[in-house]
Amino acid sequence: MPELPETETIARDLDGAIRGRKITKVSVRKADVLREVTARALAKRLRDVTILRSWRRAKLVVIDLDTGDHIVVQPRFTGALLIDDGNFNASELSYSTLRLDLDDGRALHYADVRRLGTVALMDADRFEEYSGKLGIEPLDRAFTDAHLSAVLRATSQPVKKVLMEQRKIAGIGNIYANEALWRARIDPSRPAASVPIEEASLLRQSIVDVLREAIEARGTSFRDYRDARGKRGSFFEKLQVYGRGGLPCRRCGSRLVTTHAIDGRATTMCVKCQH
Repeated sequence: MPELPETETIARDLDGAIRGRKITKVSVRKADVLREVTARALAKRLRDVTILRSWRRAKLVVIDLDTGDHIVVQPRFTGALLIDDGNFNASELSYSTLRLDLDDGRALHYADVRRLGTVALMDADRFEEYSGKLGIEPLDRAFTDAHLSAVLRATSQPVKKVLMEQRKIAGIGNIYANEALWRARIDPSRPAASVPIEEASLLRQSIVDVLREAIEARGTSFRDYRDARGKRGSFFEKLQVYGRGGLPCRRCGSRLVTTHAIDGRATTMCVKCQH
């Protein structure tokens, strides 16, 4: 599932490509991806509307419109926002569920093989309510050592599970939780409340560093994730633990262990380094 670095990459690409463009036509091919709006209402509310900007909130891509509405896309496992300026062939767009024609002759597609992702249309009040339920952004200045420490001290749940709770910290998923905890040398199963401020400080810096590095590499691609141009992210080449179960730890040489016992997700760690 695309996490913060992947959705940040998509949002930045879209902002540079479609900011200021007018939507001239809306075509809905698979309405089951829509949320909070019908296909008919979507077409009516988006026709002749100008795109103000594209940005990210948590794992969402948000497109602001001059009407005050927001297109809110959650790509989940196989969703992709693709800018079609003639660079895609028919097979690459065969899973397009939604097409927005733009006034410069290009089109923006939401393509989704498994149709597990969603596209919502929200007015300003509804979006404020929805966004307000999400946690702090880990790349914001307000995400301080003290803030993270307070979040951790408030629960005895495994620290990895806390990092992935979107109502507490927005945008971190399984990949980057694994990576940040390895960098900070913290056992993912450790009760969050047992992490002192010194280790919380190291963990916060590890989170920030790994997210920024992944954004620089345009995200992590294994199978499905593609950016708005249909290209793969390259951060998978720099992963230290995620997807490397059974291989040597690049820090101490011990064999990495993968378990599903912590939160039902694949957690890979070094039992020697992460004590």
